[in-house]
Amino acid sequence: MAEKQYVIFKLGSEEYGVDIMRVKEISEFKESTKVPNSPYFVDGIINLRGEIIPIINLKKRFNIESEGINSDTRIIVINLNEKNVGFVVDEASQVLRINDEDIDPAPEIIAGVDRQYINGVGKIDDKIVILLDLEKILSDKEKEKIEEME
Repeated sequence: MAEKQYVIFKLGSEEYGVDIMRVKEISEFKESTKVPNSPYFVDGIINLRGEIIPIINLKKRFNIESEGINSDTRIIVINLNEKNVGFVVDEASQVLRINDEDIDPAPEIIAGVDRQYINGVGKIDDKIVILLDLEKILSDKEKEKIEEME
């Protein structure tokens, strides 16, 4: 029985998880600098300890209505093709261990492209956590655009 650890974060009232081994760090929210002609879901770039990091707004990417930024808002930083990228989330609350047997595949109703970045659905007691692969959220073309942002 194998288990993995997941960083659990919120977008609105829904909980999502990402494999802790993919997460470089979780940072407090910093206002980003807008970059002209960037994709709609890219908020801009920030300077995080001397490194310029593009910031992706997951709510915009997933078409979830945003209530704005508050004191719980966080940036989850992952390494994407040798470049660090930040994802804005409403709250990064905890790390949970989930057994492989408690993870179901993505539901059939989720079609096509959106399905590739959902690793599965974790069941923890009576709640559900959608497990994401943040590396697959962007298309190859979008990754190229983000890699050009410096």
